[in-house]
Amino acid sequence: MSGSRSGRENAGHDCGDCTSKRPAELLSMYATAEDGIARRTFLVQSGILAAMAALAACGGADSTAPGVPANSQVNVNDFPALANVGGVAMVSLGGAPVAIVRTSSTSFLALSRVCPHQGGIVQQFGTRFVCPVHGATFDLNGSWIGGQRTSSLHQYTTTFDSTANTLTIS
Repeated sequence: MSGSRSGRENAGHDCGDCTSKRPAELLSMYATAEDGIARRTFLVQSGILAAMAALAACGGADSTAPGVPANSQVNVNDFPALANVGGVAMVSLGGAPVAIVRTSSTSFLALSRVCPHQGGIVQQFGTRFVCPVHGATFDLNGSWIGGQRTSSLHQYTTTFDSTANTLTIS
């Protein structure tokens, strides 16, 4: 063999050795700083990078449902609005903005206040939650009802202890 791809001399190179090497080893033999990376390597690495970016955008963890500390407890007596069905209390659990809604005498909903569209913090307006970023509107059950099209608010699991009048959220 008189030269490599760029016409350089292969001083000290034994072509018989090439037949025993795998393609990746052959590429590394000829790769130099001026050659850059091979087209196939570039395409594979670009594809992997694009896939990772897409997965990151989708979010492995749900960024609209920030984690609350395990078994967070709220004393219902501390929030006068929760004394009545339909009452809403805005709380922060471990830094996560949460709305607690009393749905019956013995049941509650705990909703993430992070809008699923672009992460704005929804505010309560009467019997609705509204995102200040693009106007997505949700009912007190967290279901999307208007404005910017998106999914419903994330609901956390709740357990109510009527004896202690505490709500456990996880």
